[in-house]
Amino acid sequence: PDTPCLLLTTTGRHSGEARTMPLIYGAAGRAYVIIGSKGGASTQPAWYHNLCANPRVELQVGTQSLSAEARIASGDERARLWQTMVDVYPPYADYQRKTSREIPVVVLEPV
Repeated sequence: PDTPCLLLTTTGRHSGEARTMPLIYGAAGRAYVIIGSKGGASTQPAWYHNLCANPRVELQVGTQSLSAEARIASGDERARLWQTMVDVYPPYADYQRKTSREIPVVVLEPV
């Protein structure tokens, strides 16, 4: 099966410039879910730091473009969404085993 991808555009926290990354996503109601895995690296991806500094992001999902507000899932919500995303892309489980950091689960709520 094809892996669903969206384009996430954040604002660079130092440069102020738009930064766009293709990322695998899942759905949670009207929201989109992305994972800050960076392939299991010990550091967070740059886009994650950018959306923590400025949670307003732009998305392109297929032909639809929209604005969204990013937030980091925690607790039971994180556990549930993490499993959903491992089902979408099983290598995420391996990435988590490779790193001591908790890989962030990010919820993108359309605004």
